[in-house]
Amino acid sequence: MVSTPASPPVVSADELKQQIRKLNSKAGQLKMDLHDLAEGLPAQYQELMIVAAETYAVFRQLDEMKQQLTALKGE
Repeated sequence: MVSTPASPPVVSADELKQQIRKLNSKAGQLKMDLHDLAEGLPAQYQELMIVAAETYAVFRQLDEMKQQLTALKGE
């Protein structure tokens, strides 16, 4: 039997909006954490790339979700 990749779950526009709100909150907190870390440089410089990468990933995911929402509204 050949397996096929699972398609992503179908999400309604309202569910997507709720997920975006939650992720927006997380993104805001990470942005503040990154800002605080940058203000304290050179102390804790080892954490800078870790926090920056996490912040980037969340903002990228947020952008993708907003694009999905726009596409859902266009249908």
